[in-house]
Amino acid sequence: MIFTLYGDYIRHYGNVIWIGSLIRFLQEFGHNEQSVRAAVSRMSKQGWIQSEKKGNKSYYSLTDQGRKRMAEAAQRIYKLEAPSWDEKWRLLIYSIPEEKRSLRDELRKELVWSGFGLLANSCWITPNPLEEQVETLIEKYEISPYVHFFCADYRGMGEPKTLIEKCWDLDEINEKYLAFIQKYSQKYVIDKNKIEKGEMSDGACFVERTLLVHEYRKFLFIDPGLPQELLPEKWLGDSAAHLFADYYRTLAEPARRFFESVFAEGNSLVKKDKEYNFLDHPFMSESQS
Repeated sequence: MIFTLYGDYIRHYGNVIWIGSLIRFLQEFGHNEQSVRAAVSRMSKQGWIQSEKKGNKSYYSLTDQGRKRMAEAAQRIYKLEAPSWDEKWRLLIYSIPEEKRSLRDELRKELVWSGFGLLANSCWITPNPLEEQVETLIEKYEISPYVHFFCADYRGMGEPKTLIEKCWDLDEINEKYLAFIQKYSQKYVIDKNKIEKGEMSDGACFVERTLLVHEYRKFLFIDPGLPQELLPEKWLGDSAAHLFADYYRTLAEPARRFFESVFAEGNSLVKKDKEYNFLDHPFMSESQS
């Protein structure tokens, strides 16, 4: 939830927040001060955020690593349609020593999150241009001696979709998109009607929009974001993305008002990114143009 708040709000307001405000925001979701401080401590140890003292107040901001992750996540969360394919495959092959097993486990998690699929033991593939992400991973984990990375054509005996079936269970992912659509299409209609009638508070809109993003971002961990050409005919990912975007926009303005009303106490609104439009995320606009 803290990641969601940083990604959707805080990074657009100077990238820094007083811990007191963070605690206040998380109270809206039923989290107490102790749990928030414990989560912030974990995120700090993991290198996502960093602290700074100003007088007797503690402020937390995203590190370079955290900002990169938020930017990458935003591009994937807010895109409305699958990208086109350049018909190339990226292969990452590694041979990490047994004594570095924990590092190997961390790398696997990162590769899955980025959209790679396991083709064979220690051989991961993706049809997406993830060269920059791979370079970041190699640098982050200092594994250049153990890694080989290729950009290649597929000259196998089957169709490209046979590789997809081997690496990802798209039917299972599609079922999760269906569940999302069934749940949030109904909530969207109800909340939109409440907002139009003035029956939904700004605080409630803030909670619902944050929970919406928090729930939708879970697809980053299971959906590799495959190009349109490699998706099944009845793929529901695009429909879920459009539902998410419509619901997001409906909640945006009252949610922003609530965020700023709480953020203004203990933080500065002067650093707000004037070009950022809370009503219509820029990546949504780019996808439509």
